[in-house]
Amino acid sequence: MSDIEKKLGDLGIVVPDAPLPAANYVPFVKAGGLLFVSGQLPMEGGEIAVRGKLGGEVSLEEGVRAARLCAINVLAVAKTALGGDWEKIRLLVKVGGFVSCVPEFTKHPLVVNGASDLLAEVLGDRGRHARFAVGAPSLPLDVAVEVEAIFAVQS
Repeated sequence: MSDIEKKLGDLGIVVPDAPLPAANYVPFVKAGGLLFVSGQLPMEGGEIAVRGKLGGEVSLEEGVRAARLCAINVLAVAKTALGGDWEKIRLLVKVGGFVSCVPEFTKHPLVVNGASDLLAEVLGDRGRHARFAVGAPSLPLDVAVEVEAIFAVQS
């Protein structure tokens, strides 16, 4: 059992099957030792778990939970892309977080910490990453958060 698999188990996280794309794109692309994971939504049990805008009908706590769910789905796609071999992950290079919010909302970094904290905890030193967290007036399917990631991987 890999360290990542053990950590997921310790946290009680079951990585689901990778979600299918919602439009005309692929869930991941491998290029030159990098794995690009397309933006993932806060899916849980095959359904969108958190919809709406931060600073409106979605609380900060719900936003953090949404980002965490997005990160779990990022891991699901990475696992599929790597044939289930977590040890091929060398480094989480960058995380991008989009937060659907009202114009006055300014706590984007706190929301996206839901993803960053989970990924750093699961991946250990390999999970320390660069990041952006930005607000958006809307996101696909009215989700509250969307997260993408770039990994350095063993070819």
